[in-house]
Amino acid sequence: DLGPGEILKVDTGCIVGFSQEVDYDIEFIGGIKNSLFGGEGLFFATLRGPGTVYIQSLPFSRLADRIIASAPKAGGSSREEGSLLGGLGNLLDGDNRF
Repeated sequence: DLGPGEILKVDTGCIVGFSQEVDYDIEFIGGIKNSLFGGEGLFFATLRGPGTVYIQSLPFSRLADRIIASAPKAGGSSREEGSLLGGLGNLLDGDNRF
């Protein structure tokens, strides 16, 4: 939740949504170093309150890449990351890959 006049600057790919009273603008980050070595996009979204903003920590394009990479038909693994029971669940389901 942004207060009146409060500003949030985020990667454009991290925005999920925002309420209609939020002022939204795109700004070019600029600079050769940022463009080549920044690891992020070339633009930031500037959101000014008041209003509610919903963001995600992983831009949608990278999330989609990770989902595709982990899909069994794409050559990935169906393992659940960080799950102690993921392997056991696969064994019980008949999927013997660990």
